[in-house]
Amino acid sequence: AKNPLKLSQKCDVISETKELQYLLEPPVYAEVSGRRGDNVTLPCLLRNKPKHYKVKWTKLDSEQIGVENIVLIQSAHVYKPYGHLGERAFPRNAHAMDVSLQLSRLQLEDGGRYRCELIDGIEDENVVITLSIEGLVFPYQSRHGRYRFNFHEAKEACAEHDATLATYDQLYRAWTEGLDWCNAGWLHDGTVHYPIIQPRAACGGGLLSGIRSYGPKDRKHDRFDAFCFTSLAAGSVFYVRGSFSYTQAESACTQTGAELALVGQLYSAWHFHQYDQCDGGWLRDGSVRFPVSNPRGRCGGVPEAGVRSFGFPDKRTHLYGAYCYR
Repeated sequence: AKNPLKLSQKCDVISETKELQYLLEPPVYAEVSGRRGDNVTLPCLLRNKPKHYKVKWTKLDSEQIGVENIVLIQSAHVYKPYGHLGERAFPRNAHAMDVSLQLSRLQLEDGGRYRCELIDGIEDENVVITLSIEGLVFPYQSRHGRYRFNFHEAKEACAEHDATLATYDQLYRAWTEGLDWCNAGWLHDGTVHYPIIQPRAACGGGLLSGIRSYGPKDRKHDRFDAFCFTSLAAGSVFYVRGSFSYTQAESACTQTGAELALVGQLYSAWHFHQYDQCDGGWLRDGSVRFPVSNPRGRCGGVPEAGVRSFGFPDKRTHLYGAYCYR
């Protein structure tokens, strides 16, 4: 199967179908996207200003229809933040008609749909903007083999490797950019899918290319792999050459003031920094992998760039170097 290619999501802007009296409808092709750690602005502008009004920003939960998390409420030049998102949220107030929301130090979980709602006590109006985090999707499998995660275990596995379970939109974008993977995996909403570019007998036979879907599955009892999503990591990944066991690889990283890298951190280095190292190295989960940005015959012989995997060798094996993160 091919390795996943880069994913850079943009944003879609949605507004009510009715004509807006007070809020200015954003441009159809407006884009709001950012990498983890960035600061971004979600645009919301007034075209007319009521005498008395409030502006409420909420993040809409894609898994539970109707559930909203209030981020910030603004009245005139006074505002009150709410929840963990509110700690990083501020009104921009660039001018008298500006009620845009600024989010600082983006996190993976910040991606999603946000509603700017004007409340004047008579007829409320709102626009909804989708914020996308730039990053990439990678498939993740248990060290014990294929299809070992229930939904909650898959979510935990991604979190342990500097990632979150991917959304369907993130997986779809990854497929359009080259992700071809034959094993089905959990997504953020509890559904199970896998992306196919080259149809083949082992992957559904003569079905057309696309995102193959198993639909919603039992989150406690059904078992699959995981599709994880990560973005830019704050630190750096580097390789320590040697023929280490797993324990020796841990020590080699510690001696440099670092620690064994997580899988998501290695993917981030490959994707955002074009990290290229044609040597297998231990990662913290006990797997051995190496990143290839410049495909060549002696680096696995696969024509596409990607992160190659040797699976999960015996930890007592003295064959590999170490990928460290500082």
